[in-house]
Amino acid sequence: MRLTQVEIFPFSPAAPEAPSPEIRPLTEQSLGSYDESLVVPTYDRSALTPAVVHFSVGGFHRAHQLLYFDEVAQRRISTGWGVVGVGLRSRTMKEALAPQDHLYTVVERSPDGERARVVGVMVDYHFAPEDPTRVLDLLTDERTRMVSLTITGSGYRLSPSSGAFDADDVDIRADLRSPDRPRTVFGYLVEALDRRRRAGLPPFTVVSCDNMHRNGDAARAAVVGFARLRDEVLARWITDRVAFPSSMVDRITPHTSPGEREAVARRYGVDDRWPVITEPFSQWIIEDEFSNGRPPLDQVGVRFVPDVAAYELMKTRLLNASHCALGYLGSIAGLGTLDEVMAEPVFAHYVERLMDDEVTPLLPPPDGIDLGDYKRSLLQRFANPAISDGLPRLCRRGSAKMPHHLLPSLQEALDAGRPHRLLTLAVAGWFRYLRGGTSETGAPLVVDDPHADRLQALARAGGTDPRPLLGFRSLFGDLGDDARFVAGLQRALERLDRDGVRASLAAGTAVPLR
Repeated sequence: MRLTQVEIFPFSPAAPEAPSPEIRPLTEQSLGSYDESLVVPTYDRSALTPAVVHFSVGGFHRAHQLLYFDEVAQRRISTGWGVVGVGLRSRTMKEALAPQDHLYTVVERSPDGERARVVGVMVDYHFAPEDPTRVLDLLTDERTRMVSLTITGSGYRLSPSSGAFDADDVDIRADLRSPDRPRTVFGYLVEALDRRRRAGLPPFTVVSCDNMHRNGDAARAAVVGFARLRDEVLARWITDRVAFPSSMVDRITPHTSPGEREAVARRYGVDDRWPVITEPFSQWIIEDEFSNGRPPLDQVGVRFVPDVAAYELMKTRLLNASHCALGYLGSIAGLGTLDEVMAEPVFAHYVERLMDDEVTPLLPPPDGIDLGDYKRSLLQRFANPAISDGLPRLCRRGSAKMPHHLLPSLQEALDAGRPHRLLTLAVAGWFRYLRGGTSETGAPLVVDDPHADRLQALARAGGTDPRPLLGFRSLFGDLGDDARFVAGLQRALERLDRDGVRASLAAGTAVPLR
């Protein structure tokens, strides 16, 4: 079987622009008042059972996992998988969703048109610091069967080099002192699992939806690592009883701007405080391992597999690594969005060669997926002008993304003696970006990273000498010990400074500038 993507339902473009409808606030009561251009829930939301708790509800979760659960309810497959959102750091999502009964709009855009849908499967949302007791009660409720996470790679508090849990983290220590008032997701999970164990309740399944290799193993290492600091018996119970399936998620979802919110209101007549803009493509692959019942997601396009590793590698090393490379190099060149980058042949050829020549030969072929078709779909998705994915989003948190998405391919290529010039150029782009300053067109280069101060200081100290940054071993491991790689990276940095991004790409891919 050949599979290049899974869509929840086939995409069809919206009808041509009609006169702007009357704009109404989005609430449960208003659902029947919108015209047919806006698809709304037709199931009984009050019948939904709150079985899934999701930590860190952002745009991606609302465009991806929640839409699959919504489709389960919309197709009348089951009402047993309602979702409750939990936030840990900001009240913003609660303030947006609570007044509109936790409804929100998803707009899918392609070059051919768009469609909009109101998602109703979220039944509640809690900001944990305001009422930790309520969140712990929710997690202990026997109806809760699954907890999912989109907390970013750095949120797991695992050492990039050893994979060990950071027991010295300030918030982790606070959670150990006050387990009934956790600060971290792991404080909540472990306390709730302990309460379930003592009450004789089955544990919930923990599903990571973050872009990390073996994200289920990362979730297990963090939860068990924290539990071991509390109680070895509890840690063994979690190890034996709790499932941590790895998953691969894929859907490009840029940040929604105020202008896009206004456009959604004008076109569909819905006043949504925080709609989501996304692409038609959506894919979710999960290991078939659950502690307390499996949601019927396979009936709405999710694929359950014995081992997700090959699918994860395909996505992170082709899509996410390409995002990193194009984000940094495109920003330095003065471009603003991914479709602008892909409109230039020198960038499009670079990323195609990067995937074909240097990354794909290192990948195990995922069962049921044609990698050639998958890469062609990526090039089309990157170039989608209807999404216009901003490069600043792609450049955020490089210290979390690059070690997981791009550097492993580079290390494997070095170890195998395979070509790595284009991967090296991507690293050079990141190093140049970390120096800050301005792009080739004078636009500011803003470094948004948890380690921004240290990374920028090292990048500026080194200039075109990469050794100071490569000395940050928790990110780069022993890459700095490879003299040939260091020399090649220095040459790439010097060429970027001397000739600019486009000439460097043209030289690296042997394609003439046009």
